[in-house]
Amino acid sequence: MKLYAERPDRVLRQALADVTAVVVAALAVWVALTVRETVLALRGPGDRLVEAGTALQGTFNTAADKADGIPLAGDSVAEALRGGAAASARISDAGWRQIEAVQDLAFWLTVVLIVVPVLFLLVTWLPLRVRYVRQATGAARLRGLGAPGHDMLALRALTTQPFTRLATAGPVGDGWRSGDPEAVRVLARLELRRLGLREA
Repeated sequence: MKLYAERPDRVLRQALADVTAVVVAALAVWVALTVRETVLALRGPGDRLVEAGTALQGTFNTAADKADGIPLAGDSVAEALRGGAAASARISDAGWRQIEAVQDLAFWLTVVLIVVPVLFLLVTWLPLRVRYVRQATGAARLRGLGAPGHDMLALRALTTQPFTRLATAGPVGDGWRSGDPEAVRVLARLELRRLGLREA
């Protein structure tokens, strides 16, 4: 399997593209985790609401339990204090709702900030790399077959090379059709060069 070209200039370009892809993915993860931590810091007010509501509810409940023992007015005082405990519970609930909203926001921001760049890489960079590996691997195998492989490489060159390059290579089309070994070699070299592989 040919992951990289054999010519130094092409290898350098491929290596730079691969390193860039890895850096983009790593940067996306780092940014996403940094944003997540920043957003999660916004849950502080919610935490304080929960703490305050819970403490207040405990205070009201304790006072209500003690007020129950007061003769005559104890029941009404205890009922009023239990109303305060219920209000304190609502404060705690509001805090929990804020915490959940912040956590949901942090989660989805993290997902989006990671998925979008990685998906972009999967749609752009990865198909190009897979295509190159398949083409270069096939071309290297054909190169190793000798004359029959060179003939296939020459045919491939006739279909992939720009007309301007074919025109400057001389009358290779007629030579390939008639089986001229030199024309076949010229065309095979063009195809191997296109893929950054050593010439046949």
